[in-house]
Amino acid sequence: MNYETILCEIEGRKATVTLNRPKAMNTLNEQMAIELAQCFESLHEENVQIIVLRGADRMFSAGGDIKEMLQGMAVGADTKEVMQYLTRAVKAWYTLPAITVAAVQGAAAGFGLSLALACDYVYVEENAKIAMNFIGIGLIPDGGGNFFMKERVGPLKAKQLIWEGRMMSGDEAADWGLADVVVEDGTVHEMVQNFVEEQLATPLLAKIETKKMMNTSQLGELQFFLNAEASIQPEMRRTGDHLEGVQAFVEKRQPVFKGV
Repeated sequence: MNYETILCEIEGRKATVTLNRPKAMNTLNEQMAIELAQCFESLHEENVQIIVLRGADRMFSAGGDIKEMLQGMAVGADTKEVMQYLTRAVKAWYTLPAITVAAVQGAAAGFGLSLALACDYVYVEENAKIAMNFIGIGLIPDGGGNFFMKERVGPLKAKQLIWEGRMMSGDEAADWGLADVVVEDGTVHEMVQNFVEEQLATPLLAKIETKKMMNTSQLGELQFFLNAEASIQPEMRRTGDHLEGVQAFVEKRQPVFKGV
């Protein structure tokens, strides 16, 4: 299947999914949400055992497309449908019978970080920019971000990191448990490829069965978070704080939030 905003390449038992909006820092727009759902669901029908998730042009993903958010706000667009596609995409990715590896360089922020944390392994370059920074534009994490942060660091630290929304280096992200392997800048794709080759020489079927058991046991909780995000995020998109956060981002100034 051909896509406009992503690439999906299958080679033997390995697949590579590339977020492919380099001129927009691989940010999520509505078309990408649709295509991620379609791609991840279609991968269930393929005989792949390990999947690499990466971004085009030295950038993983800077999060959501702010320009599209502003345009949507101007015309009163309903974001419920987009959230439904994100729910489909994340659920399909989480339940894939394959080992998943994120190769992060540049930035993994907002939705980009949610997607990276949904992987079984997260490789990051040491000076990558890592942030669950939805709070900066008055939103909650989506793409399962609440669930994956909780899985990684526990509920208390997850809340604090989400509320703070600060930017971390790859090394800091690893210290917090948000990354598994830190590599030198410019080497992440080579290091992930080496890891993939090593994994292909191991009994991946047995590893995948362990993943199925672990993830299936948590599927109900993930679904709870996805349903909650799909319900709450459209409400957050209509708040004054979200409008202020987006406008401040575009105008390159500090936002003035009023809790409305």
